Amino acid sequence: MEDVDAQVAVTDSGNAAAAAGATAVTGYRGPAPADAVPGARVRVSGTGDAHATEGGLANSGYIHQVSAERLTMVQQRAPREPASWPHQVGVIPSRAQSFQHRAEAERLRVAVEGGGTAVLGQVLTGMGGVGKTQLAADYACTAWDNGGLDVLVWVTASIRSSVVTGYAQAGVELCQADPNNPEQAAQTFLAWLTPKTGAKPCRWLIALDDVADPDDLHGLWPPASPYGRTLVTTRRRDAALTGEGRRRIEIGLFTEAEAVAYLVASLAAHGRREPAAQLTTLVSDLGYLPLALAQAAAYIVDAGIPIDCPGCTREQCPSYRSRLADRAATLADTAPDRLPDEQALPLAAAWSLSIDRADILRPAGLARPMLQLAAMLDANGIPSSVLTSPPALTHLAAHRTFTGQDPTEEPDPVSPLDAVRALRALHRLSLIDHTPTTPDHAVRVHQLIQRATRDTLIPTQHDQIARTSADALIAAWPDIERDTDLAQILRANVDALQSHAEAALWHTPEILLRSARSLLEAGQHSAAIASWNRLHSGVLEHRGPDDLYTLLSRGHLIGAQGESDPQGAVDAYEKLLADGERVFGPDHRFTLTTRSRLAGYQGEAGDEAGAAALYEELLNHVERVFGPDDPLTVATSLQLFRWLTKDPISDRDAGRRVLERALQVLGPDHPDILAHRSNIAWKQGEAGDAIGAAATLEEVLSDQERALGSHHPKTFHTRFSIAHWRRSAGDVTGAAGIHERLLADQERFLGLGHPKTLASRLDLARWRCLAGDVTGALGMYERLLADQERFLGPDHPDTLGTRGILARWQSWTTDAAEATATYKQLLELMGQVLGPEHPYTLATSDNFATWQSRCGGEAGTIGMYEQLLAEQESVLGLDHPLTLATRSNLTFRRGEAGQDGPAAG
Repeated sequence: MEDVDAQVAVTDSGNAAAAAGATAVTGYRGPAPADAVPGARVRVSGTGDAHATEGGLANSGYIHQVSAERLTMVQQRAPREPASWPHQVGVIPSRAQSFQHRAEAERLRVAVEGGGTAVLGQVLTGMGGVGKTQLAADYACTAWDNGGLDVLVWVTASIRSSVVTGYAQAGVELCQADPNNPEQAAQTFLAWLTPKTGAKPCRWLIALDDVADPDDLHGLWPPASPYGRTLVTTRRRDAALTGEGRRRIEIGLFTEAEAVAYLVASLAAHGRREPAAQLTTLVSDLGYLPLALAQAAAYIVDAGIPIDCPGCTREQCPSYRSRLADRAATLADTAPDRLPDEQALPLAAAWSLSIDRADILRPAGLARPMLQLAAMLDANGIPSSVLTSPPALTHLAAHRTFTGQDPTEEPDPVSPLDAVRALRALHRLSLIDHTPTTPDHAVRVHQLIQRATRDTLIPTQHDQIARTSADALIAAWPDIERDTDLAQILRANVDALQSHAEAALWHTPEILLRSARSLLEAGQHSAAIASWNRLHSGVLEHRGPDDLYTLLSRGHLIGAQGESDPQGAVDAYEKLLADGERVFGPDHRFTLTTRSRLAGYQGEAGDEAGAAALYEELLNHVERVFGPDDPLTVATSLQLFRWLTKDPISDRDAGRRVLERALQVLGPDHPDILAHRSNIAWKQGEAGDAIGAAATLEEVLSDQERALGSHHPKTFHTRFSIAHWRRSAGDVTGAAGIHERLLADQERFLGLGHPKTLASRLDLARWRCLAGDVTGALGMYERLLADQERFLGPDHPDTLGTRGILARWQSWTTDAAEATATYKQLLELMGQVLGPEHPYTLATSDNFATWQSRCGGEAGTIGMYEQLLAEQESVLGLDHPLTLATRSNLTFRRGEAGQDGPAAG
């Protein structure tokens, strides 16, 4: 080995040669040679041959240690020429196998190139898995292939050091920067990008993929240039990303058509052809998320399973949809063993880094427990009032991470502002969409992020968070549902919660009761009955027949059904009352409330005197048990006034006294107070002041619309009453207009099948007939009957009543024999369904007797009238209009038959 005037020349297993003034190193073992420079130490491993020419350094191994008091090692590189254009630095991700051309790609092209002037930068932001990188890569490749770029730099920018390294590599290749100083090389490159007067313009594109933290780009943003473009992909939405002229483009989910097309192409590449309906259903299950679709397609192909198996039970079904819907499985269980398209993470882990990063943003440790709450609720919209409610704040405080607090101490409280800031942290990482300007549905979260979040919870955590979510919904639910849209959103959140954690809710089913009651308050009669049915079946199964919640749901179900069948409600409430007294005793609030509902429906069924008697007895009872100022006592006094049948004027005065007392307990906007004011106005009309009654009801309506909303069922009832008294006052045209507008609103907001809608149609048809439009009225009756049979059933009392009305009017256009046969058939049906003493049955008996007499059966008719009159006097009372009509008919028939004397009674 030549070692002439060399600074250092050491050999181990390789060969080294150094010319004069050069250094060659291949290795070092053992003590320094005797002729080595004093104090020098060199340690090298992994050596091979090395050769250094004059002024150079050659090393074939890894230098572990170099130190010497008088040793200087200088590395000199031969000058490199800058890379020629066009030039690419970094590797662009390969295109996905079934890449979809999306509307966002066109938006990106227009945003960058629109107007012929390049903008400073575009920031593609969106949740993990929406395809931001693929869109950016597609744009970069297209621009490169079209010859529109001189320099393209692609940098994976998940951490700052990666950005510096990418820039430094570009600096070395394009600017002859020093590779031994990456920071300086990066800055050299950024400076090189700045346009220079007189220099040849360079058309460049810098792509910064997957920026995780805006702070990582501090001092590293490419400069403004009319020839340059910056393209960023990130899950972040921080304002810092879109400053300095940069424009943000939100990348959303696939459309349904794009998602289906993607699956078709992905599966077809492996020879799979699937039914279009199954593909449409699957893309909906996966929430149109590109990453989820890619991994689902790979799983389906790898596992060799169908998308769906119609007709299979869930336990037997091997399909992908069945596995996806299996609550016992996690999202990770539906991921393929090998990810497609060079994907780095399975779907279940795609958002974990984002959650970790959101959790360290201020207020630290609240983002994760907040996302856990949101994962239990409706993906399409969660009110901010739910996630900032006291139960939600307690949950956030108890499950805060990174607290640095002694676990034995009470957790620091969390304020509503802290909760909002936690939502903003999740929003900044694109884990949720938080829109504070729409508080009723302020938070949206993708259903698969919800699923992935729930998958991380152990069963006890899952159930605890579900119950906390239920408590948060109850806390946010207004006592009076003025805002029908908010009520609908809250009910949707209950439905979502029940679908995610139904078993946990049977332990505390208050939220299920509140949601079902909300349906009834919103006028959704059929949906309320169905909801109460499901709820009652559930609590009966899980809590037993004598549990309070079982009996409560049973009572609410009876009440919902009673709107269209008051007598059926009376019978059912009598049985429920017996069970309440047996289980809880006669003084329990449930028992007394049931007695109140029983009395109310007894009045609705026609027994006003019986209802008043029951309420009078009940009022004494509840006042003794709960005191005069208890809400149940006050409500009972209001109901008693409603059913009292004293002189209307004295009743009205009594009603005002009851109102004064009730106002102190319930307040002016309570629904019972407003209903009581309506009852007072009705008494005013019965006293002969129809104009005053209508005016008073107008005032009540104004307050109801403010307190309850313009589409509340009670508001509709007041409008009905206004039309009634306007008509009674002689304003037939005005009343008809009110009634027609009311009916249109009822059909729109309550539905065609709601009992109140059907009742309004019946009333409008009756008044049209009395106004002389018999033909129009008959058409309305016929359409009404068809809808009653469809919604209520052919044997429902209201359906039979309408059939009786139609029979009466149609009988005048037929011969007596046909009319008699029609009434006989209807009378037999009413007797079977309603019973012989039902008012409809008694009215039909009267009509049957009338038409039978016209067929020549006067003698038998008299006997029928006598029997009918006795039943009417017993059931309806001596002064009922139908009783008076029958007595008149009986007197007339007796006179025709030569029988002297008035009718009995």
